[in-house]
Amino acid sequence: MKLRIKFRKYGVMKFIGHLDMMRYFQKVMRRADIDIAYSGGFSPHQIMSFASPLGVGLMSNGEYLDIEVHSWTSSDQMLFYMNQVMAEGVEILAVRKLPDNAKNAMSSVAFADYTIQFREGYEPSFSLSEILTEFLLQPQILIEKQTKKSSRQVDLKPLIQKLLLTKDGGVFMRVSAGSVENIKPELVMDAVYHFAGEERGEFALEITREDLYDENGWSLIDVGEEF
Repeated sequence: MKLRIKFRKYGVMKFIGHLDMMRYFQKVMRRADIDIAYSGGFSPHQIMSFASPLGVGLMSNGEYLDIEVHSWTSSDQMLFYMNQVMAEGVEILAVRKLPDNAKNAMSSVAFADYTIQFREGYEPSFSLSEILTEFLLQPQILIEKQTKKSSRQVDLKPLIQKLLLTKDGGVFMRVSAGSVENIKPELVMDAVYHFAGEERGEFALEITREDLYDENGWSLIDVGEEF
């Protein structure tokens, strides 16, 4: 059976990189006595895949991994067993059974929600509400996106679904994510600052990824069902 697990990552665990999180969850499966399936061959490994790597230093309320299991109890019991062996800074939020024809989490991601707060002393001097409105009225939002080997010009305009000021003075955004276009929230905020004629401080932002969505706008956890 294919399962999808939703978890949050917070506190000091936000400094743990993607590869270490993969190793961490492999140990979690063993400690929680989850009957996870293994690949064949000379070097079998747990059948496990993550939706989208989270940048080091970012928190999240909506991370996902898919696993395959040979046997199972129930959604609530598996959630309980895993949280019993979880380190502080990681919490399982939901476990769902996936349909047989469901795409894996990584290939399903199309959009991501982020909330951004400003660290004390790093708040922008310009009016965010005014700048965000004017920023989105631009016919194009052209930026230089750096890749490992080069850079290319990208129009952010069609890649930003939502960008607004929150009640507590932060910023909420929904942007394209996944394998086709993956827009980092820092890139959007850099463009906002540039539009306002300022430079963003290196440590100005506290970023939380809130959730991941497929091309139909469904949260990745809503694809599955409780068991």
